[in-house]
Amino acid sequence: MRQPRTVPGCLVLGLLLLLSACSDDEPEPSRAPTTRSPTQPSTAPTTPTPTIQPGPVVPTGFQDLVTGLEAPWGLAFLADGSALVSERDSARIRHVTASGGVAEVGTVPGVVPGGEGGLLGLAIPPGPPTIYAYFTGADDNRVVRMSFDGTALSEPEVVIEGIPKAGNHNGGRLAFGPDGMLYVSTGDASSPDRAQDLESLGGKILRLNPDGSVPPDNPFDGSPVFSYGHRNVQGLAFDDDGRLWASEFGQNTWDELNLIEAGNNYGWPIVEGVGGDDRFVEPVAQWTTAEASPSGIAYVRDTIFLAALRGQRLWQVPIPDGVVGTPTDFAAGEFGRLRAAALAPDGTLWVLTNNTDGRGDPRAGDDRILRVTLEPQG
Repeated sequence: MRQPRTVPGCLVLGLLLLLSACSDDEPEPSRAPTTRSPTQPSTAPTTPTPTIQPGPVVPTGFQDLVTGLEAPWGLAFLADGSALVSERDSARIRHVTASGGVAEVGTVPGVVPGGEGGLLGLAIPPGPPTIYAYFTGADDNRVVRMSFDGTALSEPEVVIEGIPKAGNHNGGRLAFGPDGMLYVSTGDASSPDRAQDLESLGGKILRLNPDGSVPPDNPFDGSPVFSYGHRNVQGLAFDDDGRLWASEFGQNTWDELNLIEAGNNYGWPIVEGVGGDDRFVEPVAQWTTAEASPSGIAYVRDTIFLAALRGQRLWQVPIPDGVVGTPTDFAAGEFGRLRAAALAPDGTLWVLTNNTDGRGDPRAGDDRILRVTLEPQG
């Protein structure tokens, strides 16, 4: 593995806001990522998970765990250390053991793949195995839940529906917070104004009870909206203090890492990246869309890892004591497009490649799950 490349941080006082649509593969100029220190949210979820080991970590080795997947998208772990993986276009869910064994457990009915839509994120709350899945249907994006008996899935039950769909910007990431609530990322479905419209579910992060009802302590009375002003969030992760982090695709200039606080406005489509506008929350780090286009993210011991699609690398962002450090990239170009990252129960990081999704250049064995070993930084 080549040596990591560190990119110095800097603050950007202006940005270029372009209104034309952009896929995550359009060429862009190169600019260095920038960072700022986050603030503690006023309404952070409670019951933080204890830190396993203090201090940031870095990847020290990438190994194939599974090969031969078809456009994998979501990844969620079961209590026994195995995981379920969704395939966007086939609508299949695969069961992957910690030793690399693979079995198909079912196809989710009602999925209508197309463009960036299809079977997307997965999440598994504590307790008896219940699988939550985000997918694009005939008329909308929606979240369903299914029980899992170890070999097969039950019929899906709708948790929330009516999330706007389009060929691009469908969001799709799911995560359960330490407060027991389900967090759902949505995209603006190629209509930027949705992100500022609190009556629309598009361009938001939603917060729901596990049954799909609206928690009474949500920031907007009777609404599932937790934060707004988002273009296309595809990464959600909670840290040891219960804070929610999110990765977001920019349009033509800046991709973002944001610290999410209840009720806050993150600026899209009025600003992209650091905009210097007091009405909106600034990102804590940003990258050019060519260097990142981040999808899934993972939190591991004072570190955020971002899986980059166009950037074709794994970004490591140290956040000791809540202070965002200098981002460093690893494995640039070695494995192609990276879709998701998740911390496994054994302390390794599992990373999904995404070279068979129609935008990558598949190589022998694609798509794959990489098992990434981690060690303390420095």
